[in-house]
Amino acid sequence: MLKVEYVHRHSFRTRTEIATWITDFYNTRRLHTVCGFKSPIDYERDYRATLAEGLAA
Repeated sequence: MLKVEYVHRHSFRTRTEIATWITDFYNTRRLHTVCGFKSPIDYERDYRATLAEGLAA
């Protein structure tokens, strides 16, 4: 997915730039259809909250 969305339109100078793009945009702001149109960070946070609620019950 990274290649389709960004790599072919941009030249990264370092691997650090790629890692920064992934952590700053891809995992925090980009909405993923697999995650119910949530970012991976939001999806994981909601999943953990639901899991904690189930354990508390």
